Amino acid sequence: MPATTRIVLSSDHAAIPLRRAIAQHVASKGFAVSDIGPTTPESTPYPQHGEAAAQHVARGESDLGIIVCGTGQGIMMAANKVKSIRCGVCSDTFSARMIRQHNDANMLALGGRVVAEGLALDIVDAFLDAAFEGGRHATRVDMITAIEAAN
Repeated sequence: MPATTRIVLSSDHAAIPLRRAIAQHVASKGFAVSDIGPTTPESTPYPQHGEAAAQHVARGESDLGIIVCGTGQGIMMAANKVKSIRCGVCSDTFSARMIRQHNDANMLALGGRVVAEGLALDIVDAFLDAAFEGGRHATRVDMITAIEAAN
């Protein structure tokens, strides 16, 4: 993936430290980073942060998004409500690679209370280093897009 790729990051209050570590890691690899997450530890609802990052990607302001909450599940669900977003929550590198290669995911969700920082950075690398394979997978992604358009 080209180093000029734009990455948006956000999180809720539960995952600020992990989000900051990911932002620093991604920036050190030469990616353009927009960190739009909260900066203070007061409780903040994950749906607004998942949606904000997803809108960033949907509008084309960022190429990919990485979002984090306690489990990664809630923020992922919120992001996937935004049209054209395909976000998966991952706790391992294999899944992170596969959601890019087979599902053309444009966002990754992580659980700040589920994965430690070292593993999280490996998952981020697997996600960012993978590319959509197309072929039979493109047909399946088109089917997902058709479901989205019909609802």
